[in-house]
Amino acid sequence: MWKSVCLILLFCGFSFAQQLEVVDFQKVVAQLEIIPTEKKVKGVLDFHFKILQNTDSIFLDAKYMLVEELNSSKTKVSLRSASDKIWIRYAFQENIEYEIRFTYEAFPKQALYFFEDQIWTQGQGKYTSHWLPSLDDVNDKMIFNLSIAAPNEFTVIANGILQNKKVEAQKTWWHYEMQNPMSSYLAALVLGNFQLQTEKSASGIPLAYYYTPEDTNKVEPTYRFTKKMFDFLEEEIGVAYPWQNYKQVPVRDFLYAGMENTSLTIFSNAFVVDSTAFIDRNYVNVNAHELAHQWFGNLVTATNSEHHWLQEGFATYYALLAEREVFGEDYFYWKLYQSAEQLKELSDQGKGEALLNPKASSLTFYQKGAWALHILREKVGDVAFKIAVKNYLNSHAFQSVTTEDFLKEVEKASGLEMTTFKNDWLVQSTFLGSEVLQSLIKSDFLREFLELSALTKVPFVQKKEVLTKYLTAPINDYLGQEAVYQLATGALLETKSVYAKAFQSKNLFVRQALAISLNPIPEALLNDYQSLLKDASYLTMEVALYNLWLQFPENRAVYLKETEGIVGFSNKNIRQLWLTLAWLTEGFQEDQKPNYLQELRRYTTSKYSFEVREKAFQFLAGIQQLTDLNLKNLIDACLHPNWRFASSSRDLLDQLLQDPSMKNRFIAIKMELTKEKALWLGNKLDKR
Repeated sequence: MWKSVCLILLFCGFSFAQQLEVVDFQKVVAQLEIIPTEKKVKGVLDFHFKILQNTDSIFLDAKYMLVEELNSSKTKVSLRSASDKIWIRYAFQENIEYEIRFTYEAFPKQALYFFEDQIWTQGQGKYTSHWLPSLDDVNDKMIFNLSIAAPNEFTVIANGILQNKKVEAQKTWWHYEMQNPMSSYLAALVLGNFQLQTEKSASGIPLAYYYTPEDTNKVEPTYRFTKKMFDFLEEEIGVAYPWQNYKQVPVRDFLYAGMENTSLTIFSNAFVVDSTAFIDRNYVNVNAHELAHQWFGNLVTATNSEHHWLQEGFATYYALLAEREVFGEDYFYWKLYQSAEQLKELSDQGKGEALLNPKASSLTFYQKGAWALHILREKVGDVAFKIAVKNYLNSHAFQSVTTEDFLKEVEKASGLEMTTFKNDWLVQSTFLGSEVLQSLIKSDFLREFLELSALTKVPFVQKKEVLTKYLTAPINDYLGQEAVYQLATGALLETKSVYAKAFQSKNLFVRQALAISLNPIPEALLNDYQSLLKDASYLTMEVALYNLWLQFPENRAVYLKETEGIVGFSNKNIRQLWLTLAWLTEGFQEDQKPNYLQELRRYTTSKYSFEVREKAFQFLAGIQQLTDLNLKNLIDACLHPNWRFASSSRDLLDQLLQDPSMKNRFIAIKMELTKEKALWLGNKLDKR
């Protein structure tokens, strides 16, 4: 009977997308248990829905799950689990609300990731159905009330408000509730050892900042400006924050920079920084971007990928506006200029993309989308633009939207017709460089920068006064850096005095440009260059240490002593470089070298984040000190869920396998690997 029903549905051309015309899933109440030792999730689900048309079957998306109907279900349905769906059969009647209840078990291969100390989800697109029966269609929105049981040592974080906790002997139940509906891909969980700091927005929204105990001293610089940007976006957008609270939690080995799950942004712990790291690598942009998504993407959701810019372009643009509030007007135009350069280069190569191209790149959806909004705002004016955005959000709150929905609101608010704008910025693939330039030069700073950069090929003697001016206090970070890079066009006898002025400036960005551009380091500037090792910039320290160690071997011990104990970014960039250089330096702390090598090797294990492991593999391979355990860790890295890390690990493996002796070592350790890893490595070796 069941096979017949499936064949009939297929024969009649039944489209899964048409299900939204048949049923409206309104709420799911879930009782979930996360079992880390088995990498398993099981649960009891109550789905509430309304039938819009008479039908004898509906479905939920569920990847490779075991399901069982419960006697307590209010509607006695027939359940069938296929490889990717749960089919629900019953004589459903139009305009009737139903409630079904069933259990399920899943061993997710993606979307729910298990690590030694943390468990987290990533459902972007249509992946939540790997760990929770739901709807992959972004146009279906429902309320998710999640109760999660986990071992007592874990803190559990999910969408919505934490209503209560119930502690049992071996596990704790965490009960979260939501008020408003969202698309399934925005449902999220995080489990880990977290602590919490809180504050409230100006409008009274609770803001929650999670962190691991070892990062207590990094909370302020990591979450710096969060409240300021939250308050700004509420005022700028003109629509109140649409959810009950806002939580942010950093996790290890995350697949992206951040993910805007409703009321719960998950982000990479690479952005957990101290005040020194904040200078070069902070969370502010990602923070603002994911926060803006709470309106653009979560409150209103693009119907399909053709309109994806309504999410990413808007989030990029409003994040930039929030950053302008924090870092100023020059920063705002500098970021616009940088993205314009990328887009123009792509367009000049004939690789430009239309914003309404569903297969466009992230650069197009994010940066070209932001530029389209910037240009649109200049065309219609601030007042009309803000009215249009406010009406667009209010009119389509908790619904799906298209580009036309937005443009109609712009036309109403401005009285202007949008056909030309749509053709120029949304439909055609060319990036309008001339229009962009006219926008950029409205900034006095950007106009000045463009004039300065135009001097790149001018002989130094003809621009000495100009460069000196930009290296004289007060120094603009971007103009100062450009001036330093142009010093390389002159002979040292001519430029020495200007270099000295740049070193004396104490501007961190100017000095960073000196660290990068002065290679080789002139003897006449050695004393000044050595001072870079003390700068409050981990990037500057790293570049300066390596260049000095490489070019002045007689001073290696001095440089190592000066930087001993400095860790750097979360990837331990300076510490790992230091360990490598210390091990290579003859006569330096010889009795400690085995410990240095052991520490570096330890960083390849899964105990550490992939950013740490990636650097450790690179350094150990560079000095040819990979042990068999390190090689096993490399195989593990090749199968890591973070595709960037997996890709870099596979590239390193390919390089190592070019050495016959190294290939023999991999053959020898294959027998010690798990079945899955041994099979993968065997296939790799067979191709060699």
